[in-house]
Amino acid sequence: MLQLLGIGQAPAQSKEIQYLSGTDKDHTKTWDFFCTKGRKSGYWTTIEVPSCWEQQGFGTYNYGRDYKTYGKNFRFADEQGLYKHRFQVPATWQEKEVYLVFEGAMTDAEVKVNGQLAGPTHQGAFYRFKYNITGKLQFSKPNLLEVTVSKMSADKSVNNAERLADYWIFGGIFRPVYLEAVPREHITWTAIDAKADGAFAMNVHLRGIQRKLNLVARIQDASGKIVASATASASPADTLVQLQTKVKKPGQWTSETPNLYTVQVFLQDGSREVYRTSEKFGFRTVEIRKGEGIYVNGTKVKMKGVNRHSWWPESGRTLSDAVHLLDIRLMKQMNMNAVRMAHYPPDKRFLELCDSLGLYVLDELAGWQNAYSTEAGRKLVREMVMRDANHPSVIFWSNGNEGGHNKALDDDFGKYDLSGRPVIHAHHRPGNAFNGIDCNHYEDYYSTQKILQEGNIYMPTEFLHSQDDGGGGAGLADLWELHWNSPRSGGGFLWAFSDEGLVRTDFNGRIDVNGVNAPDGLVGPHREKEGSFYAVRAIFSPVKIAQQELTATFKGELPLENRYHFTNLKDCRFEWELVKYKKPEDQFTGYTLAATGRASSPGIAPGKKGTLKLDLPKDWRNYDALLLTAYDPFEKQVYKWSWQVKPNEALLQQVLRFTDTATFKAMEEDTLITLTGGQVTVKLDKRTGQIAEVHNAASGKLSFKDGPVLVAGEAAVQSIRQYGEADGQVVEVRYSGELQYAKWKMFGSGWLSLEYTYTLQGEYPFTGISFTYPESFVLSAKWLGNGPFRVWKNRMMGGYYNVWENLYNNTQTGSAPWIFPEFKGYFSDITWLQLSTVEGKFTVASKEEDLFVRLFDFYGLSGDRPHPALPKGNFSLLDRIPPIGTKLALNINANTPVLGPTSELNKVNGPTKRTLYFYFGLPKPQESQEEQYVRPVVDELF
Repeated sequence: MLQLLGIGQAPAQSKEIQYLSGTDKDHTKTWDFFCTKGRKSGYWTTIEVPSCWEQQGFGTYNYGRDYKTYGKNFRFADEQGLYKHRFQVPATWQEKEVYLVFEGAMTDAEVKVNGQLAGPTHQGAFYRFKYNITGKLQFSKPNLLEVTVSKMSADKSVNNAERLADYWIFGGIFRPVYLEAVPREHITWTAIDAKADGAFAMNVHLRGIQRKLNLVARIQDASGKIVASATASASPADTLVQLQTKVKKPGQWTSETPNLYTVQVFLQDGSREVYRTSEKFGFRTVEIRKGEGIYVNGTKVKMKGVNRHSWWPESGRTLSDAVHLLDIRLMKQMNMNAVRMAHYPPDKRFLELCDSLGLYVLDELAGWQNAYSTEAGRKLVREMVMRDANHPSVIFWSNGNEGGHNKALDDDFGKYDLSGRPVIHAHHRPGNAFNGIDCNHYEDYYSTQKILQEGNIYMPTEFLHSQDDGGGGAGLADLWELHWNSPRSGGGFLWAFSDEGLVRTDFNGRIDVNGVNAPDGLVGPHREKEGSFYAVRAIFSPVKIAQQELTATFKGELPLENRYHFTNLKDCRFEWELVKYKKPEDQFTGYTLAATGRASSPGIAPGKKGTLKLDLPKDWRNYDALLLTAYDPFEKQVYKWSWQVKPNEALLQQVLRFTDTATFKAMEEDTLITLTGGQVTVKLDKRTGQIAEVHNAASGKLSFKDGPVLVAGEAAVQSIRQYGEADGQVVEVRYSGELQYAKWKMFGSGWLSLEYTYTLQGEYPFTGISFTYPESFVLSAKWLGNGPFRVWKNRMMGGYYNVWENLYNNTQTGSAPWIFPEFKGYFSDITWLQLSTVEGKFTVASKEEDLFVRLFDFYGLSGDRPHPALPKGNFSLLDRIPPIGTKLALNINANTPVLGPTSELNKVNGPTKRTLYFYFGLPKPQESQEEQYVRPVVDELF
């Protein structure tokens, strides 16, 4: 039996690999190259392989929607690339069969070896294809490989499926090329069906069997222990043998528990091994239970997914292990469990990493909005499924996108997939459900409600289009609660993971997103994290804490909901911190860590609710805030929450300073009232009630003025008067219109307060007041509040309360220079904010909660006009801010509200009152009476 299993024998003959190209974008080989048109064309030179030739400086750039830009004639980008490469093979291969393998070439590839055609021209860019070149090789001298790659396919349906698409189009051998040498009698490929209960079946496809041989399979767990085996025999001329066995209580594969096994398969002649191969796989069962849901291993799951293009700015579709690993880690950081391959099969290495790290994969046959012909498509389905069928991460096959479905191909997937995965159609029109799943794209909140009440499972394969700063995390909280709580939801896939920003070699390396076509990501081209990245992380968190604030009755207990599918929260780790926040005058941001502890992880089963007990010290209310961090069973951070312990008024005790030995005074002129306190002088225009001039005796003039202006409603000055009080000098302005009054008060310390009240009735994008300050003078902003990313009304989640600092940048999300966090935007829960400028500093603070600060001019969505519209002025202190739509819901008054309740305009009915505090210059800090804390913490930007 030991001999039968191959134990104690000499190593079997395995497949031998010889790379002719490099292995990825960072490890290439130089081939000879001739480009027929465009840049660097008409002469022989060299090129790196693998690569997209445009990124090597050849040919013509082509975005798939150029058929709109240039009309139906897009043959301007139809160049060919002629490749030559000389290679030698080992003499020991003379008795073997040798295959020439291409992992991917765009788009048609005619291949010759030593002047002989290797086989038919391959048509289709994203698929592995191979030729048996055994009889064409020379062993006594170098061999010549010649490849003609045509960017445009000779098959119209291939062009329609792959190239008339909303993504960048390339030419070239963009994935590796290599030789495979195998014995004459060998295993060509295998197809595995490993069920969750341990049932194992494997189709072993054979070639060249000339005698009766034994087939032996042994299954090993991650530690290398053999847990099961199977045997069968193969007779001469057999091309298929099935092996079956069963593993007792296997470790099941899910996105949360990516348990992998290895099966080694041997062809044996008695005790002598003829050939050996191996595959990694996982035990798992995928079911679509019509009208109920998507089940993995008998448990209903929902896809928290995103669409991913195979993409890197410098190299286009030629990637590397590092890029694949980076992308998967970022998805896992966003608490995602699924990814859709948009709109073509990925590199095989990406699937291997999804297997080992745990992501459900929707693997898609190309066909953006047009399908392959049946003749072309059948070959490509075969190539796709044969390559990918044994990956446990692949749980669905997608037969094209948005109308690019050739239904004649639906049954072809099962011919090569022994496990019989479900096939879906990723469509964009209602009424096209297939196999019990409706994947309709870009439904809004209310149409989603309706679809979820119908008979099919709803799993949108694209939703909340993330162009610029819209969509993505904006509107997701409402939609995800709808999906999570609906029995017929299968979850969904956000569009999209990254901005398709291409480093243009014809424009000095400028990154091009093709206007509004391709800046669609939650991250930038080099995976720069946008605000939506963090919002998605919060919304998709499998550990849900709904408590928003700590009430007077809070006793250290937090309500928990377990939104894992397979993980009990007892296997997670929870750590709390009590902190004191830094002050405006402190050199560093962040907080001082005062006390820490670890909470006992409660046993809460998937889908259930319970309570987390923190066991806080008795004096916990003496600290500024409580932080809580959850870690998953793999010690990865799930999410970090924060709650204010002290209200704003208490947090500002060491910031605001009203009593001072300096005097305060007022002086009235024809059009101005001048208030002076300490080193600060503020001049108010008697006609408008607005600031006209600000000066600090130590630092000079500050160009802060033109406010308060009511951003929603009208205000006209009715009266203005100034008078003294015991602790300050007052100017009170009364208005007609929605603004009732504004009461200025200058204290002897130089702090200036502004109390105001306005009354509104109706719906408004924003409410509050505005001022102006020259944006070009700004250096940085430091604040205590939510951060560090900007927010929208329908994207408030993702940050946490802390002292943050951003250097000025002019980033408009989705365009160069992709510096995040964006400096400009709406920022929430502001207790104090200090702006540093070339003229000096100024500070604003609020004792009331829920203050938003708008910093300067920006937009959320580009287009025919920037959107949404901004308040008056450019430095706004607001009580309410607008939501943002998506590329498909631009109009805030029409389409944005249908994204859900938080995407509606603000409904205001009655008065709003607030008092703000200003200091123009560098305020003198209060003398601290606080104790010394344990150690300072500078919080990184996540």
